Amino acid sequence: MTTHFYEPANGHGLAHNPFKAIVGPRPIGWISSRDRQGNLNLAPYSFFNAFADAPPIIGFASAGYKDSVRNIEQTGEFCWHLATRALGEAMNQSAATVEPDVDEFDLAALTATPSSVIDVPHVKEAQVVFECRLSQCLRLTSAAGESMDNWLVLGEVVGVHIDTALIDDGVYQTAAARPILRGGGPGDYFEISNEALFEMRRPS
Repeated sequence: MTTHFYEPANGHGLAHNPFKAIVGPRPIGWISSRDRQGNLNLAPYSFFNAFADAPPIIGFASAGYKDSVRNIEQTGEFCWHLATRALGEAMNQSAATVEPDVDEFDLAALTATPSSVIDVPHVKEAQVVFECRLSQCLRLTSAAGESMDNWLVLGEVVGVHIDTALIDDGVYQTAAARPILRGGGPGDYFEISNEALFEMRRPS
């Protein structure tokens, strides 16, 4: 086996940076938030995942101190939505770079509906929604201790909405919603399907 080796600080030497393609496909952090003035924001983040389950903690990272980060620091609340194939185009529309007072719900022709536990509304059309309260907001640093223009937002899930069509005999069916995940390249996405499913049990 031959390998392509590079040190990121010196460039990757390829036609396109492979980092995001290697760490992928990644779940999408499709986040709704509200600022102190009541303006709504809806935006997708490709650095997202779950970090704990008791209590459940999810998190997303933002390149730059964007509206979502500012809003969540102001109000302490946000919602996460499952990005699915059916809502993929709307999710992509909500990624547009617009002024803070532009409502991405309207921009993407989505319905903002009240949440059950928090004051931030969520996308009515989404089949899975997590209502979250801010637990930590961290500015990332390099190994040398230098502050980066990247922010990690962690939130505790305090409310969960699931379309009952995705639950079979009490078990949530991951592929049923056709979730989409971000790959590499300028616009690569992947879809989860039952055809790609295999089981591998943890050793006892």
